[in-house]
Amino acid sequence: MKLTILGCHSATPRWDAHPTSQILEVKGHLFLIDCGEGTQVQLRRYKVKFARIKHIFISHLHGDHFFGLVGLVSTFRLLGREADLHIYGPKGIKEAITLQLKLGKSWTNYGLYFHELDHTESEVVFEDDSVIVKTIPLEHRVYTNGFLISEKITERPLNINACRNLGIDKIYFNKIKQGGDVKAEDGSVIKNETLTLEPGAPKSYAFCSDTVYLPSIVPIIKGATMIYHETTFLESHKDLAIKTKHSTAKEAAIIARDAEVGGLIVGHYSGRYNDYEDFKKEAQTVFENVIVGYDGLEVSF
Repeated sequence: MKLTILGCHSATPRWDAHPTSQILEVKGHLFLIDCGEGTQVQLRRYKVKFARIKHIFISHLHGDHFFGLVGLVSTFRLLGREADLHIYGPKGIKEAITLQLKLGKSWTNYGLYFHELDHTESEVVFEDDSVIVKTIPLEHRVYTNGFLISEKITERPLNINACRNLGIDKIYFNKIKQGGDVKAEDGSVIKNETLTLEPGAPKSYAFCSDTVYLPSIVPIIKGATMIYHETTFLESHKDLAIKTKHSTAKEAAIIARDAEVGGLIVGHYSGRYNDYEDFKKEAQTVFENVIVGYDGLEVSF
């Protein structure tokens, strides 16, 4: 998995502080997560290929998380896109986007599909042979979800050295990779486990968008390889976090610790702060492996 943060700041965008948007590359997919104002400019800045984005996940309908969406959808049209585009987000997102396209007489010439969400329990919203995406129900001022993106357990990779040592013909390689055993020349059966290697542990990424401190998400994201959790405020402004239904750096760290995740990325900083290292320092009083999110950050895990 490779994560690129296009923007991780709250409220109004600035030239040096872009609102929330991320790209996650996993198993051949390029998922766009949230699409704040200016996202397509950031996609160009970090050389992301527009055509590879086929699934967009929107956490909630606050402007700093989706105001860039209609512009991106329109640009896809101008670029001559032909591939279908799937958008997953709260109920109402279809109306918000299609009304603007209609009024601007700029309806797409490619398939545009909306998958509107309104469940308050975690649900699968996308799945194929290699990846599964589930919602993480959050609590904010409007209906909000995070997203847990997980690799599926892959097939056992071929152990080339073992096959060569045992004189296995290449014509059996596909059968072996599909889990089959092979019969040797003497009639004995060579078990698949002898000819393959253990698959790597599947990785997962949890995107926890705007939310109050919410321990109920811990079982959903338990053991995730990496999580991003909003940290709009420090503990010194916890009263504001409560009032606006956001989280502090310490609260995000408690979630990371209790969920036993591999690492925590902090972000969605309030504009009142200048030194984002303070968020890392506060979080590390609870959970050690903390990464300070910033525009352009790339993390592979």
